[in-house]
Amino acid sequence: MRIEALTDVRTLLGESPVWDVDAQRISWVDSLGRRIFRATADGRELESLEVPANIGSMVLRRGGGAVGALKTGLHFIDLATGELEAITDPEAHLPDNTLNDGKVDRQGRFWFGSMDTTEAGPHGALYRLDPDLTLTRIRDGVTVSNGPCWAPDDRTFYFSDSGTGAMTAFDFDLESGSIANPRPFAQALGGGSVDGATVDAEGFVWSAQVYAGRLARFAPDGTLEREIAMPTGAVTSVMFGGPELDVLFVTSMERALRTGARPDGAMAGRLFAIHGLGIRGLPEPKFGG
Repeated sequence: MRIEALTDVRTLLGESPVWDVDAQRISWVDSLGRRIFRATADGRELESLEVPANIGSMVLRRGGGAVGALKTGLHFIDLATGELEAITDPEAHLPDNTLNDGKVDRQGRFWFGSMDTTEAGPHGALYRLDPDLTLTRIRDGVTVSNGPCWAPDDRTFYFSDSGTGAMTAFDFDLESGSIANPRPFAQALGGGSVDGATVDAEGFVWSAQVYAGRLARFAPDGTLEREIAMPTGAVTSVMFGGPELDVLFVTSMERALRTGARPDGAMAGRLFAIHGLGIRGLPEPKFGG
């Protein structure tokens, strides 16, 4: 196994890595630096795009461009020009809240959440945006919404709350886009909390353990299968990519959000690529609208 920093970019809060299987590019965002980055699997042809507000996550669209979950709501993003087109702002009435992590299911629906930036309590929620732009509020009582992802058979949905350190599994109905039967799946490793997540082709869940400086791979029954120590303490999200979907990309933060926590060293905020795991991911779906 080999871990490398892919570029010289250091993000204040790196998040939302997404591999474009068509363009063969990795994208990621700097949530607090208000930028979107894009590069080849080996870090070449680096591009950068500015957005006008903090950005919690970004997903790609089937017809081109992206959807961004920003402090100012959901927007279509033209990745060539940077032009934004507003979709909706579900929490405009909550000035302390911001939209956070999100992913697309295999029916092309965008699942994303919100969080109270003060982390004062469970004031966030989980939402689903359908391709016809219908918005559904799925779940309340979330402190820091993170890590939505699905089992390869689309029968299980995983969701993380960084505020509680808990990962929850739900029964998932792909046709209707509904979830049911919430149950504990896994807890954060010592010293950290759960953050962004993805599921590999074998059905194991990878979770960035923010502030613990580690990645965790959980079996489908929630048991810890392995840990990987990372070169910096505050790793934030994970995504498989590369031509063979066998490279694990990992974002991190340069600026600590937790009181008393400090990302460490010159590697803080970098995007990492992990080679030689012998594990493949799944193609990341694109938003159908």
